[in-house]
Amino acid sequence: MKIRLEKQTWRLLAIALISVLTPVSGTANEGKDHSQMHYPAFFDEIDAIVLEDALGGFIGTSQGGIIEITYVDTVKMAGHSCAVVGGAYLAARKGLKALYKNELPQRGEIKVEIRQGPTQDNAGVVGSVLSNITGATTDFGFGGLPGGRFNRRNLLHYSAPIDTDIRLTRLDTNRQVGVNYHPEKAVNPKAILMSAIGPEATPEDKKTFPKRFQHMVKQLFDQSDRVIEIIEYPALSQKDQDTHG
Repeated sequence: MKIRLEKQTWRLLAIALISVLTPVSGTANEGKDHSQMHYPAFFDEIDAIVLEDALGGFIGTSQGGIIEITYVDTVKMAGHSCAVVGGAYLAARKGLKALYKNELPQRGEIKVEIRQGPTQDNAGVVGSVLSNITGATTDFGFGGLPGGRFNRRNLLHYSAPIDTDIRLTRLDTNRQVGVNYHPEKAVNPKAILMSAIGPEATPEDKKTFPKRFQHMVKQLFDQSDRVIEIIEYPALSQKDQDTHG
């Protein structure tokens, strides 16, 4: 996914996230048991993504293979909540809804293409989130049962020749949707970062930064229709699919 922000911003983001993980006196978690995870309340207000995983059903992981992935699950996988992780979650949720309409998305039966390479900006983070949700992997996932059933490899592709940030394809129907992410339509991450780590940052700015940063993430979810753009394509024929890999 192309996050339309300068590369320097992402270097600053990495530094700023360290401050999020550093205990700060006077935070909402003060006095709480720090051996347990405490997180912003809005995480629990975000709609979960529900899929059917045929492999999970086959081996008895869940009844009917139904799997629910929440934003909290995604945050645990990534280790933090930010505009990239939140955007990738939104892209998956809205993209899968457009791809499957009223059907349950079939985890492990979805091809995921990302326009950027895995080391460009934060495309690797986006790929990790999408992989966790859809089951698609590059060459490291489950190779399938004897005969290839439930194979998850070669379903996640970086540096894809596509005209959107992400493209999702159903393997059963070849139906496709493209997804673009425009965080700049709702938030200004660089301004928030600089308010905490810039030369004019005050102790109060640094103290309030974690809450302000997560408020920014909340705004992305509150304005999801503005920041996520869905492009629906006609289904590829099998010949076209073979040509496009």
